[in-house]
Amino acid sequence: MINQPLADRLRPTSFDEMAGQSHLFGERGVVRRMLDAGRMTNMIFFGPPGTGKTTAANIIASKSNMQLYRLNATTASLSDVRDVVSQTANIFGGGGILLYLDEIQYFNRKQQQSLLEYIEDGRVTLIASTTENPYYYIYNALLSRCSVFEFKPVLPAEGVVALERALDILNRENNVEKSASDKVLEYIASVGGGDVRRSIGLLENAFYIADTIITKEAVDSFAPGLPGNFDRAGDVHYDLLSCLQKSIRGSDPDAAVFYLARILEGGDLLSACRRLLVIASEDIGNAYPIAVSVTYACVESAKALGMPEAAIPLANAAVLLATAPKSNSAYLAYAAAKEDVTAGRGQQIPNHLRSPLFKGYKYPHDYPHQYVEQRYLPDDLKDRKYYHYGDNKAEQAAKAYSLFIKKGQNENQR
Repeated sequence: MINQPLADRLRPTSFDEMAGQSHLFGERGVVRRMLDAGRMTNMIFFGPPGTGKTTAANIIASKSNMQLYRLNATTASLSDVRDVVSQTANIFGGGGILLYLDEIQYFNRKQQQSLLEYIEDGRVTLIASTTENPYYYIYNALLSRCSVFEFKPVLPAEGVVALERALDILNRENNVEKSASDKVLEYIASVGGGDVRRSIGLLENAFYIADTIITKEAVDSFAPGLPGNFDRAGDVHYDLLSCLQKSIRGSDPDAAVFYLARILEGGDLLSACRRLLVIASEDIGNAYPIAVSVTYACVESAKALGMPEAAIPLANAAVLLATAPKSNSAYLAYAAAKEDVTAGRGQQIPNHLRSPLFKGYKYPHDYPHQYVEQRYLPDDLKDRKYYHYGDNKAEQAAKAYSLFIKKGQNENQR
């Protein structure tokens, strides 16, 4: 029995064997062209797990004739880094040292700063990898000395190539001839959610329980409930919520339902509920005021039901909001008023609005159409206009009514 994971046993040794990341390592890939031109620089690789970050570092080390040292920031310390640096005085570091630091986001500020000394004097060339956004988690001084490259989820068609190689190795090692259809291999790559390591693991497990043909049912025995990368504490989580809101704002019900499904199947019911409530007021608003009430009812139903049934009322809300007329006029009005408040304007409110006597205040219900002209804003803001009617039917009707009652007031004063 071979205990080394299959993904490690068939790890590519050249850029041509890599699955995905052609924008970096394909024939016209930026990193490949840089290396072919003889340029070596400090790099930060960021992207989901299983997309080739470690593989790329191994290949770069072999192409550059550098001694590769690997550390994981979840367990490594500064003393481990110093031990690596000490090898620069050693004959084995003659071609230079390439330090591959995985999960660099787990190094604190002081630990990251300590790397500066070693990469600035050229003793160490750094390749750091992270699954998080480096612009949030990596110290700016270190970030400015590195080139940042994004690794993208591997597409199913690209992942199939790696799975075919994996199946060949499994058959050869076990002296059998098991097979899998192209459809099943593509399914495995899809379930892997862009993570080649995960896809290879699924294939390997399914291989050992299959008779002669690897089936979808065999894969499903080991498949995760949710394909893809979803971390409630990470950037992907917020990206999906942003995509949900932008899809609804853009009146695309298909995209709205898709991103809602990604969020809910990722296990985050409450964030979906909160975001839909925000959208109802921020993006639909007065163009279709009842949307807020309907969305609230759907959200409360979802909370009472729990998953998986909660998806039904939330899908109704998402489709309603995506297909409803849009207006952010109230949202913009508040933002404009907030600017004046934070700037310290409007401190002195009008006397006729102040208690206890409200001297000079005109009670609108005593006048025709419950309207009478009087000033409500403070003196220094008396001419300010925060709210502008949207061009939708509901707000234009409200605008027409406003003009009607104001016109009637003016006629009565003549």
